[in-house]
Amino acid sequence: MAFARAKKKREPLREPELFEYAVGALARKMRTVRDLKRLMRARAEEGEAGERAMDRVVARLKELKYLSDTRFAADYTRLRKENEKYGRRRVQQDLAQKGVHKDLIATTLTKAYEDVDEVALAREYIARKRIKQPSGANARKEATRVTGRLMRAGFSAGTIYKVLREWDVEVDESALEDAGEAPESED
Repeated sequence: MAFARAKKKREPLREPELFEYAVGALARKMRTVRDLKRLMRARAEEGEAGERAMDRVVARLKELKYLSDTRFAADYTRLRKENEKYGRRRVQQDLAQKGVHKDLIATTLTKAYEDVDEVALAREYIARKRIKQPSGANARKEATRVTGRLMRAGFSAGTIYKVLREWDVEVDESALEDAGEAPESED
């Protein structure tokens, strides 16, 4: 049985090294201010001095336009909408989880999803994920499963209801109501 070596405690990075570390982290992946500070916190010295160094690094990165929560939110939203075919709610939850301010989330999502037909986006999601139309003896059970997948993908109950109605599937409205929504009535 091999024994793990005791890890040496790293020396805290000074501000110039912390800046280089942050630039490297941003080069690998786009990040929010909160996410970048979380990474730097493990490398910076503890206490007030480390917090000040991180704040100066973040300010310098913003000044150089390497770091912007606004740009992050816009790019993240565009990629999730166009590539993953996620609905508005899923993107909203993901951005909030990543530490983007709720006002910025609201403006970004309004701009990104203003001209989007959510039913068409749900159809694209279904095609992308190769979700089969429920049929046969287990159609109701399969429809419930599809409903859950579409809800996790961020689509509203009304949208899910419309998609399932197009398939002539009996919709279990209790599953939609359990999620806190009632399907929109058809006009």
